[in-house]
Amino acid sequence: MTPKDSPQRKDSTQKMVTLSEAINHAVSEGFTEDFQFSSGVLTTTDHKGRYTPNDITIPNFYRFEGYSDPQDNSILYLIETSDGKKGTLVDAYGAYSDAKLSAFIKTVEDIHKK
Repeated sequence: MTPKDSPQRKDSTQKMVTLSEAINHAVSEGFTEDFQFSSGVLTTTDHKGRYTPNDITIPNFYRFEGYSDPQDNSILYLIETSDGKKGTLVDAYGAYSDAKLSAFIKTVEDIHKK
């Protein structure tokens, strides 16, 4: 892929340009589920899947800073579940993050940054 075709920049940190481009790229890579955090577990949008930290791996994540406001931070997690689902989860990053979700993520043992 050329830089024009791909939201990824080929540098040592492999940054995505925007959150929406990163989500679109993740979907094209098969991360199609839209996970939500509710009542201490991750759920699928249809609420049929419920996952604890032991049920998921996070093969990659990306942090974003707002263009007009440096305090407008978000993080995109790419998630794989023990039953084969792949999807994304978005949270604020920093002062505005969901404290319960942050605590949940910290207990995930299999988390990587590619």
